[in-house]
Amino acid sequence: MILATGHSARDIYYLLNKHKIILEAKSFALGVRVEHPQPIIDAEQYRCDVRSRYLPAASYKLVQQVNGKGVFSFCMCPGGQIVPSATAPGEVVVNGMSASTRSSRYANSGIVVSIEPEDLKAYAKYGELAGLVFQQEMEKMAWVAGGKSQASPAQRMVDFTNNKLSTHLNECSYIPGINSAPLHELLPPVIGDRLKIGFKAFGRKMKGYYTNQANILGVESRTSSPLRIPRNDESLNHPQVLNLYPCGEGAGYAGGIVSAAIDGERCAEAIKNTF
Repeated sequence: MILATGHSARDIYYLLNKHKIILEAKSFALGVRVEHPQPIIDAEQYRCDVRSRYLPAASYKLVQQVNGKGVFSFCMCPGGQIVPSATAPGEVVVNGMSASTRSSRYANSGIVVSIEPEDLKAYAKYGELAGLVFQQEMEKMAWVAGGKSQASPAQRMVDFTNNKLSTHLNECSYIPGINSAPLHELLPPVIGDRLKIGFKAFGRKMKGYYTNQANILGVESRTSSPLRIPRNDESLNHPQVLNLYPCGEGAGYAGGIVSAAIDGERCAEAIKNTF
C-alpha cells in the first residue's frame, strides 16, 4: 500500500496515532501571505517605471536569517491572486496562484517562518502531534479574527511592524474579502517578531518591498507537513507496518508537486525491487 495522502489530510495522522502507528514530529513553516501591486515588483526587478508587454510579470525570492531561524518567501505568484485553501469548517488558510497569463494587478507570496519542534514546548503534551495542533490553532485564530467566515484577517505591512491596527486596507485579490485585524498581536512572537525583522530586511534588499501599499493576510500554514510518517531509507517501507509505503507531502518526504511526483516514482521502484 502506497500511502500518498497530502499534507492536509489530518484525519490520516489522527488515525495512525489512534492505532499507535509510529509518527515523527518535523520542522515546518508558518506565516502570512503578502500582496503588493505588481508594478512595485516590476519596477524593482526590471529597473523601469513601466513594464513592457514583452516582459512577464516579475517575481522574487527572498530569505533572511532572524535569530537563527529562516524567514523566507514561499510559492511566489506574480500576476496572481490569493485564494482560500481551508479544508475544514472554522479555519482560514490562504494560499496563492497565478493563471497562465499572469495578468493580475497583484503579486503575492507566502512569507513564512521556520518552526522547529523545540519552538512548540507549550504543546509538548500532544507529543508528535504538537505541530499539527499548533497549525490548527493558528487557522482557527484566523477564522475568528477574519469575522468567522472565509474572510481573512489582514493588516498593512508597515502597520504590522509598527504594532498599529490598520484603519484601512489596500485593494486585494482575495475574493472572500479581508478584514482589518491586529495580526501583530494575534501571531505568536516566534512568528510575528521574526516576520517584522524579516520584512524590514527584505525592504533593504529590494527597494519598495517594505511599504504600506502591501497587505499581509493570515494565515499561510500549509507549506509542508508538521509530521513525518517514517520509512526505511533503503526499502521505503514503514518500520512498523509491513508493506506500507509512506509517500509524498503527507508522509513528510516532499514539499511540492514535482518533488511529490519524484517521491512517487521512488516508492514504485522500491516496491518493484522488493517484489
